[in-house]
Amino acid sequence: MLHYKTYTISDDHPWVIFIHGAGGSLSHWYRQLRPFRKKYNVLLVDLRGHGGSYDEEQSLNQSLNAYTFDVVAKDVIEVMDHLDIEKGHMVGLSLGTIVIQAMFEHFPDRIASVILGGAIVKFNVRSTMLIRLGSLVQNFVPYMWLYKLFAWILLPKKRHKKSRMMFVRDAANLCQREFIRWFKMTENINPLLNQFTSIQTNVPILYIMGDEDYMFLEAVERTAKHQPTANVEIVTDSGHVVNVDQPDQFNTLSMNFIDDQIQALSLKMS
Repeated sequence: MLHYKTYTISDDHPWVIFIHGAGGSLSHWYRQLRPFRKKYNVLLVDLRGHGGSYDEEQSLNQSLNAYTFDVVAKDVIEVMDHLDIEKGHMVGLSLGTIVIQAMFEHFPDRIASVILGGAIVKFNVRSTMLIRLGSLVQNFVPYMWLYKLFAWILLPKKRHKKSRMMFVRDAANLCQREFIRWFKMTENINPLLNQFTSIQTNVPILYIMGDEDYMFLEAVERTAKHQPTANVEIVTDSGHVVNVDQPDQFNTLSMNFIDDQIQALSLKMS
């Protein structure tokens, strides 16, 4: 089972479940933890091969093609089952948003609402070229060289330094084999993303994007127009890692959205 942490108020409070991106860990949500745990039950997970979920022996014995987004989504559901969490408000970041999209396909009844920060719904030409470059050199170039390059391209500005350094720091805890496994999941990913975003759902979706997220913002705006339950909030002076670049705005937008869904459900049941 994945490594996780919980902060529980009571059985009657709703659950908010945080899913970090590739190379990250549950520590990436430290700026969200304090305000969220005051109002909701909180579940933080470390995805496969990340943080406390890394197991050296298991990593050595697994195929480099062992991971898929469906498998990673099932990992999250396993933790929810273990904790008897019937349904949760999902909050994802970067590649964690793809994990949540995979949950839409296989476990829609476990999702109360969705907040996708720095969402990835399509790889543009620039990001596709980066993936192809990485595919060519991933087996013989130290993964941290690639990760630092990707971090600089995704988060190029001076004000992105904090989020850039955070991702590079946490990625140093990955091993080469884990990096390759996660990297392989992104190869030829656009058809999979098209499949996910075409799913019709009644679940409320909130995209929170930085105005300087040059890789993914445009695709999110286009996609959301075709999703009846989706809204997009654009945060100024923020890059891809919007929850770190502008944590107060991210928290306010997210918590207001969750509160609206809780209130709507209460009115529906009354």
